[in-house]
Amino acid sequence: MHGLGNNYIYISLFEEQLDEVELAPLAMELSDVRKGIGSDGMILIGPSDKADVRMRIFNADGSEAENCGNGLRCVAKYAVEHGYVGSDSLHIETKASVVEAFAHRNDAGEVDLVTVDMGELDYGPTAVGYRGESVDDIAKLTVGGTDYTGHLVSVGNPHFVCFVDDAVSMPVAEIGPHIERHPDFPNRVNVEFVTPRGRDELDFRVWERGSGITYACGTGACASVAAGVSRGLLSGRVLVHLLGGDLEIEVKDGHVWMTGEAVTVFTGEYNRR
Repeated sequence: MHGLGNNYIYISLFEEQLDEVELAPLAMELSDVRKGIGSDGMILIGPSDKADVRMRIFNADGSEAENCGNGLRCVAKYAVEHGYVGSDSLHIETKASVVEAFAHRNDAGEVDLVTVDMGELDYGPTAVGYRGESVDDIAKLTVGGTDYTGHLVSVGNPHFVCFVDDAVSMPVAEIGPHIERHPDFPNRVNVEFVTPRGRDELDFRVWERGSGITYACGTGACASVAAGVSRGLLSGRVLVHLLGGDLEIEVKDGHVWMTGEAVTVFTGEYNRR
């Protein structure tokens, strides 16, 4: 499944049983584009004691992530369409929190759009595990002799949001990994480069922790809009232009709401090597 090209292999733990020790190796195996299936990682959908379903996210490098906005939308689509919940709204447990999602059906009855209430975001060095110097939620890092100023924002997972002159032309592959693994981020960090187009549109590029360049990052889009609103650069409702398409992000009543597509690419059986 994918959301704006941010693609994961989804496994239903309602139908499969996996040992904990094999999850990280399986994620790396599945994500391998040459010897596996090829993806940004693996997401598990299973029972929850706190919500309707539980989501676990494993990046392509086998590390487990706290949250994934595009993944949440796909989990909501899968759970609704497979009857794991009895309505078009549901609660999803992640490693970070429990969020509420709302599925939107098309004329054929299929879920093609999902809105997720991402809740209240957190800001500052403690929220993202940053141990360098900062002023409130703003920090400055030097990479390759160039300074990068970013907002420290947590959407359950950590983000470093940089407002730049032209996000589309940024050499993300060169800069992203150095910021992700900067010594002041001992747990690593997701890195966003963003440029407002007026107050209601935002150009966006991302280097995701554990996966590298991806076509979309839902939590990163939420973090970026929230940072832009706090700086007075953006309105409360913004269309974010990602490599894989557009997300609508709304900041309202202290919460951040994300609406975007959720797409099933194929289903099948995978033979472990």
